[in-house]
Amino acid sequence: MKSKTIYLCSACGDDHPKWNGQCPSCNEWGTLSEYKVSNKKKFQKNGIKKDSQTLEDILIKDESKRLSVGIHEMDRVLGGGLLSGTLILLGGNPGIGKSTLALQILPAFDQSVLYISAEESESQVGIRAKRLGVNSKNLHLSSENNIDSILDQISIIHPKLVVIDSIQTVFSDELDSLPGSVSQIRECGQRLLQLAKQENISVMIIGHVTKEGIIAGPKMLEHMVDTVLYLEGDDRYDHRILRSVKNRFGTTNEVGIFQMEEKGLIEVNNPSELFLSERQNDITGSVIFSSLEGSRPILVEIQALVSNANFGTPQRNVNGFDYKRLAMLLAVLEKRLGILMGTKDVFINLVGGLKVNDPAADLSVISAVASSANNKLISESVVLIGEVGLGGEVRSVNGLNMRIKEAESLGFKHVIAPNSSVNRITKDSKKIKITGVSNVNEAFQKLF
Repeated sequence: MKSKTIYLCSACGDDHPKWNGQCPSCNEWGTLSEYKVSNKKKFQKNGIKKDSQTLEDILIKDESKRLSVGIHEMDRVLGGGLLSGTLILLGGNPGIGKSTLALQILPAFDQSVLYISAEESESQVGIRAKRLGVNSKNLHLSSENNIDSILDQISIIHPKLVVIDSIQTVFSDELDSLPGSVSQIRECGQRLLQLAKQENISVMIIGHVTKEGIIAGPKMLEHMVDTVLYLEGDDRYDHRILRSVKNRFGTTNEVGIFQMEEKGLIEVNNPSELFLSERQNDITGSVIFSSLEGSRPILVEIQALVSNANFGTPQRNVNGFDYKRLAMLLAVLEKRLGILMGTKDVFINLVGGLKVNDPAADLSVISAVASSANNKLISESVVLIGEVGLGGEVRSVNGLNMRIKEAESLGFKHVIAPNSSVNRITKDSKKIKITGVSNVNEAFQKLF
């Protein structure tokens, strides 16, 4: 059987008839790899054509009912539970707990589930399942790594959920390339997608990540799946953060918090208490910020340390916050507020290892830097929320009501937020004071 050769880009997933040093589609260098396509027709469904359906017929079916995976934090990230026929991609660093999390959700299903561990034998997975306390009569284990054999096993067992651990170790005999190559990942991912949609089986794919922190393989793999989850964490901490970066059936950037213990991942119901448990109240440069991750408010401590630079070029070290955004805030401090930062080392740390991309953290960060630079304390009962513009103005933020309720539930007495956002909310609580500010200078007058 003749086959043709195309060149597939690992960055954007596009294919080209000839090799180029630079991908013509996304302009990335060195991302094209050889991919052989057989002329043999694939993905036929026994010659049976599937008729179209009306929207009304689809909506009255029970197939769209969500199933709980038995872990509330993961149900939240998935958008309320698992939908039948969905393809989920779970990525994360080695040893972060991807396989552990996948094993822990399997006992919640009262129908057959299949766990394909192409990296470990059945006995190794069984030992780990016993350690985690996973005991399910419906759980089937397999160490097969050939995609055709995997599909045969699925047709025999008819599971409700299939876990593939990992997609980089699964291969197809129809391709000459090695497992883990761009072509193998694309081919196997496409066949698993077809299985999920045609047979209404939920499939969870576990994927390795590159040194840049993105899932290895073509970007097309993330485009074809319904949900992309990342399990994040730091070796210095025992908690893990499950984050949804794509979800066709729920909120993106939703997070679930877990704590890694001997018996697996234990969900954390109140992450704000976890991140604030070791806070010291008598130090400068410490501020509380109410972050909104998806639909979930989380209070996190932001610490800043400003000291005189010992060398010609001052240091700017950041953990959990955007480095370029910090540079902008320091420029605002110098230009609009007259606080000189050109000869100062600045260190920013979000306690607990949480990474925040929310622009509403600007006011907290700039206030923490000013507190440390001027050696002035900020009240321990204050929560700061607001985006800072280049003119020093404090701009509106989303979800202010939820952020305030979280601060109030943990006993904080005062919230400083943008004036435009405060004017739009309903102040139905008398336990917490809400102050609106229009610029950073006004906020500093309230704080210091």
